[in-house]
Amino acid sequence: MSAAFFVLAITICIAIIFATAFAVVAVTSRSAVSARWLSAAYGMGALYLVLEFVLPLQPHIPALSVAVFTSFLLAETLMVLGLAYHYNLPPPWRLLAGVVLLSVLVNVLSLDMPRDSLVRAMLYQLPYAVLQVISVLLVLRAPPARRGALDLLLLSLYTIGAMQFLAKPLLAAVIGSGATEQDYISSTYAAISQSSGAVLVVANGLLMLLVLVRASMAELTLRSETDALSGLLNRRGFEVRAEQLLARALRKGQSMTLVLADLDHFKAINDSHGHAVGDRVIAAFAGVLKDCAAPDAALGRVGGEEFAALVPGAAVPHVADIARAVRRGISEHPVAALVPGVALSVSLGLAELQPDEQLLDMMGRADRALYHAKRTGRNRACLARLSSAAADPLSDRRHDLIEV
Repeated sequence: MSAAFFVLAITICIAIIFATAFAVVAVTSRSAVSARWLSAAYGMGALYLVLEFVLPLQPHIPALSVAVFTSFLLAETLMVLGLAYHYNLPPPWRLLAGVVLLSVLVNVLSLDMPRDSLVRAMLYQLPYAVLQVISVLLVLRAPPARRGALDLLLLSLYTIGAMQFLAKPLLAAVIGSGATEQDYISSTYAAISQSSGAVLVVANGLLMLLVLVRASMAELTLRSETDALSGLLNRRGFEVRAEQLLARALRKGQSMTLVLADLDHFKAINDSHGHAVGDRVIAAFAGVLKDCAAPDAALGRVGGEEFAALVPGAAVPHVADIARAVRRGISEHPVAALVPGVALSVSLGLAELQPDEQLLDMMGRADRALYHAKRTGRNRACLARLSSAAADPLSDRRHDLIEV
């Protein structure tokens, strides 16, 4: 038995293992829709390898030759679909359908051509190269935020795959691929072709598994750092994100302002109208905060009715405008109809980042400003401004706390 047969047998086992692995990921992760397509791709790939293994053991059967070609073509197509779903891109259904149908038709029409013909070899391998190029384009179209080191490796792998399929006809022309299926499987070309294919199968499978595991880990982290009711970051998630923004701002010398917001009379809303209405008010305010804050701001629900917003690259005047918009937005929100007799309002405390300041310091000053806003009538925004006369940056001097 030739070396190509042994490589085929090993690759069949590898394909089945990856098909099973992706199926497990699809079952255990709700977001891994792409894993279903990848499992189907490796399952179809295993079928192709079985047919490739059987083909040389049979007399020449044109239908079996077409089945071998088509099964691998479908495996590559399913892989493209899995990639598209992973990057949340619209699958190129029409393009893929056109490639598959045209390729199968050309394959059928070229069956009577000599197996060692360079033209036939190019027609045979070109569709596979085209599908690899489509995969490259999908990775390039992925949002920049979703392209990391693994994605760049995947991009390189698909590029190498496309080059491999284009190089195969030239290699076959140089060293010969055999005039029949039986001659092919015992040729040096078959051993090289199957071995390189096995390497790409393993590399692609491992990379895609790592990419999906990375996505699952990111999803779990996001869930653990997200408040279910408001959809904003919870306290832990806010602090993690805020520390990242703070470090970047200090490194680049950027301005940054922290806002703490507390819904006024929220206990009265819960006591008079029930917790379900209170939850609606919490969700409504979170929506207002999202609408008013900058897209790159870190937003969190850091307490029962207390929220935080860290706005990078923004000085106090701009954030004061945001605070006014938030106050206006919650007072005019339709959810106010659910709490007759209680005006929806919010008090806010602001603190602008100072050189070498820590997050805890900013939050302390913003909290003091918030308390001042509550103590002096609510429904207002106050700024904790450092006083040059105060030895302690958190000094409780009234002139350090001003309404904005």
